[in-house]
Amino acid sequence: MDRAVAAARRAFDDGRWSRAAPAYRKKVLHKLADLIEANALELAVLGVRDNGTEIGMALKAEPGSAAGTFRYYAEALDKVYGEIAPTAPGILGLVHKEPVGVVGAIVPWNFPLMIGSWKLAPALAAGNSVVLKPAETASLSLLKLAELAAEAGLPDGVLNVVTGAGSVTGEALAMSMDVDVLVFTGSGGVGRRLLEYSARSNLKRCYLELGGKSPNVVFADAPDLEQAAKVSAAGIFRNAGQVCVAGSRLLVEESIHDEFVEALSRHAAAMKVGNPLDLTTNIGAVNNLTQLEGNLNFVTKAIEEGAEIALGGSRIMQDTGGYFMEPTVLKGVKPEHNVAQNEVFGPVLAVTPFASDEDAVAIANSTKFGLAAGVWTSNLSRAHNMVRNIQAGVVHVNTYGGPDGTVPLGGVKQSGNGHDKSMHAFDKYFDLKTAWMQL
Repeated sequence: MDRAVAAARRAFDDGRWSRAAPAYRKKVLHKLADLIEANALELAVLGVRDNGTEIGMALKAEPGSAAGTFRYYAEALDKVYGEIAPTAPGILGLVHKEPVGVVGAIVPWNFPLMIGSWKLAPALAAGNSVVLKPAETASLSLLKLAELAAEAGLPDGVLNVVTGAGSVTGEALAMSMDVDVLVFTGSGGVGRRLLEYSARSNLKRCYLELGGKSPNVVFADAPDLEQAAKVSAAGIFRNAGQVCVAGSRLLVEESIHDEFVEALSRHAAAMKVGNPLDLTTNIGAVNNLTQLEGNLNFVTKAIEEGAEIALGGSRIMQDTGGYFMEPTVLKGVKPEHNVAQNEVFGPVLAVTPFASDEDAVAIANSTKFGLAAGVWTSNLSRAHNMVRNIQAGVVHVNTYGGPDGTVPLGGVKQSGNGHDKSMHAFDKYFDLKTAWMQL
């Protein structure tokens, strides 16, 4: 890791990329996007073998998303302008945007290529050098991405991928005195350690996306309750629930509670759990045994606290090996229950009824998280009010999941700070420099 950071620093300081013409950087990043598309199946399969995502979802969410992300920032990089300040006569105030230097990026195992690209593409487009540390259990697709970046013509040292345990390579990256910005997606516990490492080293800026406990609020006047049930099931159970924005808390208006839970459970039960390399699979594998055991412990604790199992709740043994779990629906969950307060990161849905708009907002905002949310209603005023009042970085209305790269993703409260995606992602990777000139 120390050698990788040193290589990134040399590459940044000598200007081989940081001072290269925008047209050149654009050409290289477009070439990388072409290579990602040309190698999409290999990249997807590498990821599936690592993290267990069902292949149908992986093709779109991993190489498909990554290629689009690199194209977006390749096109955007020469549209970022400085500013001329409206100052007094005889003074010229200029605001320059300059690359920050060496960016350290630590990404999780659930969508390594997609989330890695959210960090890499804007950082590289801005002219920075990057050292990327993948999760221990999902590094293959990002190692392949580094090979493709070299093939695309990215200069040596500009992108470095270093594998290893978080306690070794991750800590070394976060403690480095030569890393200027650290970006991270993962757990709150690790995020707190990264802030400590920043304080103990060079006070590097840290941007953290720390997961969520996202409420999906269904009103009786939803435009299509059957469609809402189907989409809500996919919104929690695809990728075995291992999605940071997963709608893991279902809040249902009391008057439709029973029928909606039945409809959602029916759609969930129809989803095929199995070999993630099988094109007919809807729900793939849990990433590792520790995660599976944690998921099952959440179910056990929920039952102890008074919840009931409406669907699932158990491990599924597969002849392919690996770790699989039934899509699980828990009803009768109260807002204070453990499963309603803490991120499971697995195929476990906590269902809670609500009586009014105010009740829904109070329950939705009753956790420490604030990453995403969903609202299902035909009432335009209600939709706007819920978007305004729910504490979340992303609020879906009459859908769940799917915002593309044109809009930012970030959280509030203990879901983190800073934004991935859209032009706002550049904010993390540029420094502002003022030039104050007497004419």
